[in-house]
Order: sequence, then structure tokens, then C-alpha cells
Amino acid sequence: MFLPTIQQIDEKNLHWINVCRTGIEEIKFLEETYKFHPLHLADCASPIQRPKLDVTNDYIFMVLLFPVYHKKTRQIVPTEIDFFIGPDYLVTVHNNELPPLINFFNLCQISASHRKKYITGNPMLLLYEILNRLFKYCRPLLENLHLGLANIEDNIFRGYERRMVKEILIIKKNIANLRRILQVHRSVVNKLIERGERMFSMSQIKIFFLQLTESANDMWDTLENIRQTIEDFEHTNNALISFRLTDIMKILTTISVVVLPISLLTGIFGMGFKSTPFLSNPYGFWVILGLIMALLIAFVFYLKRRRWL
Repeated sequence: MFLPTIQQIDEKNLHWINVCRTGIEEIKFLEETYKFHPLHLADCASPIQRPKLDVTNDYIFMVLLFPVYHKKTRQIVPTEIDFFIGPDYLVTVHNNELPPLINFFNLCQISASHRKKYITGNPMLLLYEILNRLFKYCRPLLENLHLGLANIEDNIFRGYERRMVKEILIIKKNIANLRRILQVHRSVVNKLIERGERMFSMSQIKIFFLQLTESANDMWDTLENIRQTIEDFEHTNNALISFRLTDIMKILTTISVVVLPISLLTGIFGMGFKSTPFLSNPYGFWVILGLIMALLIAFVFYLKRRRWL
């Protein structure tokens, strides 16, 4: 009897077992039912593993990572999916976080035409369709990064440089996570094409897996372009922030230079000595004020002439 987290679709020559939790009971079920290697089961139960492909005498074990976008944190994080590919079965083990896989399994459960089309005698055909849907699922995430780049570019030149620092860091983190997820897809799929021929008939579907590698190459190239673009935007944003800070420091320095002689003059006349000029003069205040204004105008004129203002 299956656990609620273990679902199965049975056709004449092929069984798809979908395990949507990697707890102790699920791992024990796989061990008792299929006698998978303990190291492979340990990989399923452990946190995120590196992508890989192992071939045994009875099955192929493959680990891949795919991105999941969390709207609340606006971050892309990796989630793992493990495949056990046998002569008449395909076992998918995951944490129920990938909508394309969940929706496709549910569709095959309720649709006889989908079962007839995809769940045939060759598990590699079913595997290809799953990978194809998962690869397509990655593309909207790349498009979302493109929209983020456009928003950053627009706001950088509207005077929101400081606000864009956080946005740039979010996109750079998502790019780094996507690079870690996608960088080995090509090599793992190529190994699957090469080693899968030892156990399965690949002559008719090999071209489909080659298309997956091309799709992985396209996504990687797109991601590289996004990475280079965001780095250019970061340099531009930092340059604008630096320019504005320099401009502010220039204004403050100019104010200090203008105020300095005025402060010196008021300090001298504020000493209160009897011999200080203009103290006993009934117009002394206006004379001193006139000197201050004259100094102020002279310094401003000098700074403008030197093009410091």
C-alpha cells in the first residue's frame, strides 16, 4: 500500500512512481521495493546534492537541480529532483516544489491520451518529456530577470541610484543561483545520451535529448548576457552615486571656504577690545556688515572665475 506522498501510474510496459517527499518512510519504501543502492537513497534523503549521473547494472540514477522562485523574498533557490530510470519504470523523487512536474503527473493521471502518448514502453521518452517541461519552466525566470534589468536601467537615470543598489544585489544573487543550477545541465544530459544507449533504445529519441542540450546552451548564453549587463549597470550606478557624492562634497567645501573668512572677520571684531576699529562708530555695525558682504561677493566671484562653482 502506497503512502500518500507516493503516487503511481501503471501502464502495460511502464510504471511512473512519483515520490513527492524525501522522508524516512519514502526512502524505506524505495529501498524495499526497488533495492536501490544505499548511496543513491542517501543522496535522495540529503539536502541539495550536486547534479550527477550514475549507471548501475539495473538502473540509471540522475540528480538535477531546477530553480524555484519565492515571491515573498524575490529570490531564486535550487530544488533537487532525483531520477531512477529502470527497464520498465521511472521513479521521480522531489520535494513537491516544481509546478511543471506536479502538473504533468496530475495530467497523466486523469488523461488516457497523455498516458498513451508518454507512458509507453521506453522510460526515456517519459524522461525526455519531463525534462523538456522543466527546461521550458526555466525560461520565464530568465525573462523576469530581463524585466528587472529594464526597470533598473530606467530608474538609474531617474535619480534613484541609491534605491537601485538593493535591486542590483537581488538580481546578482538570483543570477549566481541560476548559474549554479544550470551550469551542469548540459554535461549531465550529454552523459545520459551516451550512457543511456547501453540500457535503452535511443536511436529514435536521441535527437530530442540533443535539443535539450541546445536549449540548455541557449539558456546559459542568455544568463551570461544578463550577468554582463547587470555588472555594467552596477558600474554605472556606482559611478553616478560617486559623482553625486563628489558634487555634494564640492558644495560643502565651497560653503566652508566662503564662510571661513567671514568667520575670521566676525571673530576679530567680536574680541571687544577698545582699540578695535568701528566699535565706537555709530555706523560700525553697517560698516562691518558691508565688509562681510564684500568678502562674500569677492570669494564667490573668485570661485566662479576658477570654475569651482
